[in-house]
Amino acid sequence: MSHHTPWQAHRAIRLHRRFIDPWLLLLLLLLVSYGLLVLYSAGGPVLVKKQAVRLALGFAVMLVLAQIRPERIAQFTPWLYGLTVILLIAVLLVGDASKGAQRWLHIGIRFQPSELAKLTVPLIVAWYLRHRRLPPTWRDTLVAFVLLLVPAALVVVEPDLGTAILVAAAGVFVLFLAGLPWRFMLASLLGGVAAAPILWHFLADYQKRRVLTLLNPESDPLNAGWNIIQSKIAIGSGGLMGKGWLQGTQTQLDFLPEHSTDFILSVLAEEFGFVGVATLMFLYLLILFRSFQIAMAARDSFSRLIAGALTLTFFVYLFINAGMISGLLPVVGVPLPLVSYGGTSIITLMAAFGIILSVYNHKKLIKQ
Repeated sequence: MSHHTPWQAHRAIRLHRRFIDPWLLLLLLLLVSYGLLVLYSAGGPVLVKKQAVRLALGFAVMLVLAQIRPERIAQFTPWLYGLTVILLIAVLLVGDASKGAQRWLHIGIRFQPSELAKLTVPLIVAWYLRHRRLPPTWRDTLVAFVLLLVPAALVVVEPDLGTAILVAAAGVFVLFLAGLPWRFMLASLLGGVAAAPILWHFLADYQKRRVLTLLNPESDPLNAGWNIIQSKIAIGSGGLMGKGWLQGTQTQLDFLPEHSTDFILSVLAEEFGFVGVATLMFLYLLILFRSFQIAMAARDSFSRLIAGALTLTFFVYLFINAGMISGLLPVVGVPLPLVSYGGTSIITLMAAFGIILSVYNHKKLIKQ
């Protein structure tokens, strides 16, 4: 039987603390590398260099968070949530306006606080439920809904409906994983459908145009329907194998709008075809599968709820963007995760994976 000195034991713990799940790390590296290849065609080398810097910063944030115990993350959650609400209020008061929306703050750096809400909302709901009886009672469910609706409502006012949906969904996913009854979820869905005619009157004109354009994009082909029509042309013209890297006419001739951000999946479909899109989706599927494995193996309710909710939110990112560029969902400005050009969204997504890796890392420590 071997005996370890205190120094050796401490050193062993430090080594275990730095343990990172190699499969998830490899899959994320493959995804961002594929994304940079497509971004080069969509936006050129300048955007690729900027994106690479942001991805490097995102990976650094991920690796740092992976070393922090989930219990410590839970302790800081109320402060992060409060900071997020303050920043969202600050956006409405002194934020930068761009393209008809006030979504940005400029404090030395320019960033989008609504992206931070996608992370802090599931954290605060999981924090609230972590020591309570599960499935949650009606009272706890009501409190959780208030916690998630406050940031979501502030994001709606900016206005940014797409991000508000993701923020609210991230919190609802925690409740779902906590065992919220199906009948409650179904009743909420039916209530939302029943309230749709009333909510329609509260939508802004541009939001109404997006819904009407989804139903019939050809009704305004040179204005509201332009994005969807050009995106469908790009996707359809790619065929099975695509036109080849840097050979997409919709992108290179500038027919396809926002081709480095919201519609970058259309660029990939045109240049790499069905095979290229299927490869990307397979990578996403593997990342989701591995993340769910980590969530299911978590050792406490907070870790399990937050890892599962962040994984589901990542899936919704992908689902909304894919549905948006193919004309199945309204265009709501949701980027393709870790592929679209962006700053705040990349850091937020990598921070989410850092928390998932923290859950994995902590489980390994307990096992050791």
